[in-house]
Amino acid sequence: MKKSIIGSVPKRFLILIFILCVFAAECRMPQISPGDAKAKIEEVLRAHVSYKSFTPELMKRVLQNYLDELDPTKTYFLDTDIGIWTQPTDAVLQRALGGFKTTDYSVFHEIHSVFLKAIERRNTLESEIAGSVLPVGVKSEEFKDLVWVASYEDLKTRITRIKALQLEAADKMKEETRDRFIQRLQKRRINREAELTGQTADEQSKIILTHVLKAATSALDAHTNYFTPSEANQFMIQVQQRLFGIGAQLRDDLDGLTIMRILENSPAQQSMKLKINDKILAVNHEPVVGMDITEAVELIRGEKGTSVHLTFLRDGEMMELELIRGEVVLEESRLETHLEPYGDGQIAMLRLFSFYQDQKYSSAQDMRKALEQVKKDYKLNGVIVDLRGNAGGLLTQAVSVTGLFITKGIVVSVKDNTGKLQHLREVEGKPVWEGPLIILVNRASASAAEIVAQTLQDYGRAVVVGDEHTFGKGSFQTFTLDPINNPKVNPQGEFKVTRGRYYTVSGKSPQLQGVRSDIVVPGLLSQIDIGEKFAKFPLANDEIEPHFEDNLSDLSAFHRLQLGSHYRTNLQPRLSIYVPHFNHLKKNSKLRIEGNKRYQSFLTELGKKNFDSPEIDSFGQNDLQYAEALNIMKDLVYLMAPAIPVPLESSRILEGGALNLNQR
Repeated sequence: MKKSIIGSVPKRFLILIFILCVFAAECRMPQISPGDAKAKIEEVLRAHVSYKSFTPELMKRVLQNYLDELDPTKTYFLDTDIGIWTQPTDAVLQRALGGFKTTDYSVFHEIHSVFLKAIERRNTLESEIAGSVLPVGVKSEEFKDLVWVASYEDLKTRITRIKALQLEAADKMKEETRDRFIQRLQKRRINREAELTGQTADEQSKIILTHVLKAATSALDAHTNYFTPSEANQFMIQVQQRLFGIGAQLRDDLDGLTIMRILENSPAQQSMKLKINDKILAVNHEPVVGMDITEAVELIRGEKGTSVHLTFLRDGEMMELELIRGEVVLEESRLETHLEPYGDGQIAMLRLFSFYQDQKYSSAQDMRKALEQVKKDYKLNGVIVDLRGNAGGLLTQAVSVTGLFITKGIVVSVKDNTGKLQHLREVEGKPVWEGPLIILVNRASASAAEIVAQTLQDYGRAVVVGDEHTFGKGSFQTFTLDPINNPKVNPQGEFKVTRGRYYTVSGKSPQLQGVRSDIVVPGLLSQIDIGEKFAKFPLANDEIEPHFEDNLSDLSAFHRLQLGSHYRTNLQPRLSIYVPHFNHLKKNSKLRIEGNKRYQSFLTELGKKNFDSPEIDSFGQNDLQYAEALNIMKDLVYLMAPAIPVPLESSRILEGGALNLNQR
């Protein structure tokens, strides 16, 4: 396998670039003291890319996070209870900041004392609500972006409406009586309150310190987090990229677990019976409404080959499904290759689900083999690399995959927490494909996928097609737990910290803004609010100088001498080969989409966010976004090489009057 990096970053930077949410496991309190908490906070600050100490502005975030940790559903505190901390004075902020330096966390103990009183009030409210007539027609959307209410009556109304929402879901389940369901909800609430209360002063101190660490680390940015020991074990499932279950990403909507994403080649996808927006109400006849999401996920997980029974709701209709659990590799199916005949040859579509590497395989190696095999068997006219839904992976593999399509040069630059800038390069100069190239992306294309798309776009080597922009994650993180060399979890907990940003050869970072498509072709995610800019405290975007002219300044004299003139020969130039064709490509694509009734119906329903509509459902069977990317590639091949024979029937008029020169 070829080498892709010279002047490589230290081992700590060779990391997976994480973007997927990891739901916290049931929390067993770590064995920490005030001094331990102070030491961990200082350790995180030393490593962090932007912040080296806490400021008053950061402390506001810490206080906000701490309150959210205790009361995420905004059903305990009143706004008047916590105004001193939601709108803190300079004196309050300075006191909290001073406490971080001296291990005096009394501010958080005071918040916790108010929370204990709020628990007592909540129990009183529950007694008042019991047996009362509940409202009907409550929607889960009502409880998004909640703020704390102002009065006792407002709090009672909120709890009543949440209970009505949950009971409405329970009423659809024949196995569960109303009284039994209410008892379950009450038990779950009481258990969580007990976990946050503690039996002794020592237990309560550990609870408070745990949430202080969570609040402080997550105040720095969207990807820095503290994990309790049990949470760290759960996080390693993500790092190791495999678990046993059904392969669905879930969101807790209070009245059930909504399916947000179905992984490729997972039991959920293979059954063809679960859909995005289905709402799971019970697992093995155990209701999950009102259950902590991690507890519900544990019910779904299980040994490979065992069955799991799901009760779910779709568009008001109750449905049942039994699935056989399987090993779900979170990188999904790695690589898929598909060929589309065109003219006198083939267009190759390579769908890459993650940037992976193990002892036997890697994403770059597998893609190279696939392309070389196509070139051996056919005349290759164009390549589409589909990075939709690719959440990233190994930074080194992003460099190697980019190197399949360029000669030599800088692919990505990494600036760490010390401000040191290092460049990751393609050095061998042996691209496997130098012809027409399209990178297909959507709003879920992130991290390493954004490096590949933006770098190839920077060099003018590829046309980026798809959603208006990608996810927008331009930072990298390290994790204190080493899953290979030292997998034992620290009883004091672990943390993940944002160490730096990365930039492509143009000096641009995809942070927040993502990679902009050259030709916008809307897909299933194009109207969904996902991406770094929707995170709670995302890092800001910035830029560095372009590095198309590589002077090797980041390397030692020895490494510069080692590379010598060999590297400087055949550096990848900035190309403009696609520029003359952009207007034609955009115009043709626009006409095709406007003239396609199915596509227009799909876009209409997408705008309504009506994900249960037949038009949205048909997207899974007929990938309109991919089909249009293929049409764009056919146009591109035709425009760049007009001598390529084109079938006579390709000049037919499409539905709606759009002329498609290249439709087979």
